[in-house]
Amino acid sequence: MTTGARSFILALLFVPMILLSASAVFLEERLDDPEQEARARDISADIRCLVCQNQSILDSNADLAKDLRQIVRERVALGESDDKVREFLVTRYGDWVLLDPPFKLSTLFLWLGPVLIFIIGAIAAFMFLRGRNRRPDAEDTSELTADEEAELKTLLDSETDVSGHKP
Repeated sequence: MTTGARSFILALLFVPMILLSASAVFLEERLDDPEQEARARDISADIRCLVCQNQSILDSNADLAKDLRQIVRERVALGESDDKVREFLVTRYGDWVLLDPPFKLSTLFLWLGPVLIFIIGAIAAFMFLRGRNRRPDAEDTSELTADEEAELKTLLDSETDVSGHKP
């Protein structure tokens, strides 16, 4: 049997497993009413998975995300509005559970933090680059004192190069 044939057979064996694992996430989580199911999915798309943190509970495979999806579906099935369902989750888990948290005092740093970090970095870069490119002004250069001039003259007079001549 050739290497190509082995690879093909292995691929045929793994394709069904991949397809089954991809479709297994939401099989048990459907509401009978398509309108309620659509609402539950819309709400779930806006709720953060508390395990994954950068995924919605709709996209996450975590057990907690599955539990949260179930809570959303139960509340939608009970006839609660979208806002009431979100309010329940925020009351239980805080604003952190929302992928798009509201702008208020408790989330101020969350919204303004990146801007503040950028401004601080820009100021630091400006100061660093300004300090590197600064040239000494005429006022900054200092004259030698009389003692320093005498010492320099003595050093220059005492120096001789290899041939015995003064520089």
